[in-house]
Amino acid sequence: MAGPADRPEGAPYPAPPPGRAARLADSARRIAPLAWPVFIGQLSVLAFSTVDTVLVARHSASDLAALAVGSAAYITTFVGFMGVVMALAPIVGQLFGAGRHADAGRQLHQAVWIALFFAAIGCTLLVFPTPFLALANATPEQADKVRGYLLALAVALPASLLFTAYRAFNVAVSRPKAVMALQIGALALKIPLSTALVFGVPALGVPELGVLGCGIATAVAMWAQTVAGYALLRRDPFYGAFHLGGRVLDAPDRPAIWAQLRLGLPSGAAVLVEVSGFTFMAIFIARLGETPVAGHQIAANLVSLLFMLPLAIANGASTLVAQRIGALDASAARRLGWHGVVIGAGLAAFNGGLLFLLREPVVGLYTGDAAVVAAALPLLAFVAVFHIADAMQTVAAFVLRAWRIATVPLVINATALWGVGLGGGYLLAFDPAGVLPAALHGARGFWVASTVGLILTAAALTAFLAWTMRRQRLVSPGGSRRPDSQAGG
Repeated sequence: MAGPADRPEGAPYPAPPPGRAARLADSARRIAPLAWPVFIGQLSVLAFSTVDTVLVARHSASDLAALAVGSAAYITTFVGFMGVVMALAPIVGQLFGAGRHADAGRQLHQAVWIALFFAAIGCTLLVFPTPFLALANATPEQADKVRGYLLALAVALPASLLFTAYRAFNVAVSRPKAVMALQIGALALKIPLSTALVFGVPALGVPELGVLGCGIATAVAMWAQTVAGYALLRRDPFYGAFHLGGRVLDAPDRPAIWAQLRLGLPSGAAVLVEVSGFTFMAIFIARLGETPVAGHQIAANLVSLLFMLPLAIANGASTLVAQRIGALDASAARRLGWHGVVIGAGLAAFNGGLLFLLREPVVGLYTGDAAVVAAALPLLAFVAVFHIADAMQTVAAFVLRAWRIATVPLVINATALWGVGLGGGYLLAFDPAGVLPAALHGARGFWVASTVGLILTAAALTAFLAWTMRRQRLVSPGGSRRPDSQAGG
């Protein structure tokens, strides 16, 4: 079936077939060509941490605990800035839907300046990680390992944010396969490099570096991926219409940068709240000892693996919604957004239930340490409900972003995920008043509270999406309005 890039910009979609199931299937056929490359590509990205977790778990429990704290610090630093840069996607998607290719290309140049600015801030945070180490109550030995790991990731961060701009642009113009190919290539480089640096290769004089080796391998792979992406932008004929090649980087354009930041700052803050609420669990759980945090790291990695599919659905649905908004096609924008939420929730229910049923053999793939297995298994009891709520809130937030709405989702995320999830988790896990049952203490308390927080977030964002699409009018990126186009729910 022809994708959005094959349809003349601004042309309405063919009328969907009659019947609710047929309309849902039609939307799935439109979303799938955009979602599956994003899914494969994001699996490759997640495989970076999965490979590191498996390798370091077999190296030592001490290094695995350092990886958990270091990964939490890096993700907390990276994802907020990533969310700011990703604001490029709905802006370019609307311009692409309106047929304004040159304007879309100019937006990418401005996103590069935004990525470089936030990379400078992020590198500083990673080079001086004292706040993260204090929160984790890291021992001196563990702190040294975390510092070395984060120093290597500070080298990787600028490349990661620049590639985020490349990824946002390509997804917005219905070209996710270009991103997927580079992400798979980076993983192919990362796996042997991490293996060699973690365990060492005495015959080649490569020392055994443990968790530090993972950080170095990530930095090398990320820069190789970003340089390859730049080469494609300059040489691939597809990008000719966007006028990206043959000229140096545009000078900073204050209105364009401000337009991206107006959407990107609350979007990035919302992503930061969502992810930090989860990653700070690792930092607080680290206070309980190496075994609980190692068990949490395995459970968190599995949940992250499941999350890649609804994230792909969210990207695909959001791209199509943004393009239809740019083309002033209200009916298709509304339908694709709602169907994205339904499809994401349905797939999450299936995959979450399957992991719950297979939890014992799956955890066994990570480690043979009986204590770590015993710490991880109880946490997976929450996976199915946790994952369904996570999928719904993710797709709803992405669709709202396609409408350039991000502030209300930020407020909802902060209240439910930080207030209920992280704050409630701390009270359950450590029980400062000494009145809660022991079954809710420790890592399990964090997972209970986080699940409740995600359920509240999903309910609130879905309700807000319905309200938004009943009230929103479609306006072209150039400012013209179609007076009879209501984005109803």
